[in-house]
Parts: sequence; structure tokens; C-alpha cells
Amino acid sequence: MTEDMTAGAGVGRTDKAPAAGRILVVKLGALGDFIQAFGPAASIRNHHPAAEITLLTTAPFADLGRAAPWFDRVWIDERPSWRRPGAWLALRRRLRGAGFSRVYDLQTSDRSAFYFCLLGPGRRPEWSGIAPGCSHPHANPARDSMHTIVRQAEQLAMAGIAGIPPPDLGWLDADIAEFALGAAPFVLLVPGGAAHRPDKRWPAESYGALAAILAGRGLRAVVLGTAAERSLAQAIGWAAPDVLDLTGRTGLAQIAALGRLAAGAVGNDTGPMHLLAAVGCPLTALFSDASDPALCAPGGPVPEAIAVLREAPLSGLDSATVAAALRLR
Repeated sequence: MTEDMTAGAGVGRTDKAPAAGRILVVKLGALGDFIQAFGPAASIRNHHPAAEITLLTTAPFADLGRAAPWFDRVWIDERPSWRRPGAWLALRRRLRGAGFSRVYDLQTSDRSAFYFCLLGPGRRPEWSGIAPGCSHPHANPARDSMHTIVRQAEQLAMAGIAGIPPPDLGWLDADIAEFALGAAPFVLLVPGGAAHRPDKRWPAESYGALAAILAGRGLRAVVLGTAAERSLAQAIGWAAPDVLDLTGRTGLAQIAALGRLAAGAVGNDTGPMHLLAAVGCPLTALFSDASDPALCAPGGPVPEAIAVLREAPLSGLDSATVAAALRLR
């Protein structure tokens, strides 16, 4: 391992895995992006088997990071305001004092790239990311037009980590007996998403019509979402009374467990869909023109089990079309 890392392109660079040392992985959010970093995180751990690996993330993802087998510790980035110089100095002291030998910036935002600047002046750790002057830059000018999974794989390849196989997510599981799912096959519906992005949501009434079609095929609809999205489940239930409403009742581990058992899933461009795809649940993802599936569609271990439908506006997509495109076990 090259410990005397100096800022500057190519200075002190090595593509060999350090035998041990301290590694920092930066992944701040959001949920879908965090889940799509599971494969890279697992590959970083495999590449540095004896290293002490720290995850720098935000509070909503800290518990998930602690549960994952790839990190030895989790730091919470409070994302201080630019008007709080004291907080920035404290973050600088912490980053510089940790003695990291290499940093993998999987966030690759302007903010996370600035953390590279915080580590100067003088010697800096090896850094994989987009920060100007870093040792292992993702040097592809077309990176912003690449799908997140492909982009991260190429970034790590340029840092000496070749290949990002689907990660083992056996650790992300939970007992779901309390939901009394019964013997009938079920399909998960994910009708919600960010409240400030209503243009990314297929109407609840359309999900209701789909639930009725599913019922006619002997499939029960199970609705996932936050407690604030309970009204969506109620609207779906008016069209198909056998719908099981689990809004506000599932954590990520329970969603993963449901995904392993479900016949399939249908949902908007939202975080839980990425988790369902990651555990191998066949799914149909619905996109409007508010986001681009070429950049951020869910990815999983069985690509052919994932269908993407895009319509602008999304309300123009009819339930029969979605039903015809279903991916089911």
C-alpha cells in the first residue's frame, strides 16, 4: 500500500489492494442509490479483506449500514450548512485524523468531492471518485449518461476492482409471519414515492384497477408504503377488497423478506423497488418523464425479471397495459 499519498493526478497511485489499512466509503443517499451501492460495497470489502472499513452516510441509512456485513463502523454525515464553518472544521479534523489509506466516493457529488479538498493541504489518501486531482478518478466524460450500476462498476474498475457481482443479501431478512399472508400467491404494489414528486406516481385508482385484474387471476395485492401513504392503499382497496394494506408496517428487512416470497411487484420509481429488485423479486417499474430509467432503473440478479414501462404523463398508462407487462414467478 502506498501510504504517502500526495494530491495530484497519478501521484502515489496504486491499483493494488492495500494489505490492511483504513478505508472510507462515502454513500450519503438516497435510498435507491444506497441500495444500488450494495454491490460496490461488497466488492470493496472483498478487495480489502483485512482493512478496517468505515461508511460515511446520512442518518436515515446508518442502521442499514450497521446491519450490512461490509463495514466495521458507520459515521453519520450531518451535512453541515456552508454557513457553519465550525462544523466543517470538525469534519475536517475527523477525516484527517482517521488515517484513511483509501477513499471510495460512491456519492460522487460536488459535496462529497469537496471532502477530498478538506483532507488537504499535504498528503491525502488515495481517492476513487470525481474530485479534481484525486489519485483514481472516474475519468469518463460520459459518466453522467451512464446507469448508476454501470457507472459505479467502471469507477471501481479504474481503481483496480474488476467486476461487481450481485451481493449476497441474506443478512437483510425478517420474520413476516405477523402479516398473515395466507397461501395464495401475492403481488406487491408500491404506489407511493417522494411526496414532493407527484409526477413520478401512477394514480392510486390505476393501481386499484390493476389489483382487481390480479384478483381475477387468483393473485392477492399487497400494498407497501409509509404510514403517510395509507390513503393510497385505501383507494386501491376500494377497487379490490381483498387487498392487504401493509403501509406503515414494514421496515427494509421486512420488505426484502416479502420480495423473496412475492410472485412479483409493481411500483413507481422509488427506493423500495430497488430493494425488491436486489433480492430477486420479479417486478414492473413505472416511470414518467420525471426520471430516466436509462440512468436509474432498478437492477437485480436476474435482469430479465425486470420490466420498465414509461409514459408521460404516467396517468396515461392504463392498467391493462401494466397487467400485460407483469413479470411474475
